[in-house]
Amino acid sequence: MVDSYKHKGQRLALVEKIKEKGITDEKVLEAIGKIPRHFFMDSAFEAHAYQDKPFSIGEGQTISQPYTVALQTELLEVNEGDKVLEVGTGSGYQAAVLMEVGAEVYTIEYNRILHNRSRHLLQSMAYQGRFFFGDGSKGLPSFAPYDKIIVTAGAPSLPKELIKQLKVGGILVIPVGDDRVQHMTRITKIDEKTIQKEDFGMCSFVKLRGEYGWKG
Repeated sequence: MVDSYKHKGQRLALVEKIKEKGITDEKVLEAIGKIPRHFFMDSAFEAHAYQDKPFSIGEGQTISQPYTVALQTELLEVNEGDKVLEVGTGSGYQAAVLMEVGAEVYTIEYNRILHNRSRHLLQSMAYQGRFFFGDGSKGLPSFAPYDKIIVTAGAPSLPKELIKQLKVGGILVIPVGDDRVQHMTRITKIDEKTIQKEDFGMCSFVKLRGEYGWKG
């Protein structure tokens, strides 16, 4: 895996693009500028790596648009050392961004092929996250509670199990809607019975699979 001066220049240009779209968190921008996104894609499609668009990674899944990754990370308001659950490891790119901004990451993937691929890649890049294969719609209750939870697939509704696993004062960022269009939603857990819900506009993600996601 080679990260050339050309790649680094392309990343700087990408950072400028997402800044123009409204991302202001310097830690997030630094992470996007540092991580070789082309490592997370098949080498045949390297030319697409630094375009601000999603791209297929096989198994019916995509690597998210860089702006979307940056937006979800910014909305999560990660503090150094925050314990973060990521539902949907996918390519592993979002997990890498979370680790770069200082999170202690627990990430779970529904597809075994993607789980194995992303775990091996991230470990080869010296990222020290904790990787799990399973139904992320149910969270990872054995490691709860979490400071923050991020879901990188579209859910038909808010999974109550995830809210349960969030600390009081914690934040959940999740796309919620139908199987084509969702709304980027931020949930802040005020207390054990109260949440605050914010809507950050329309988006489109692959389906969240599992017991509290889309069946079939």
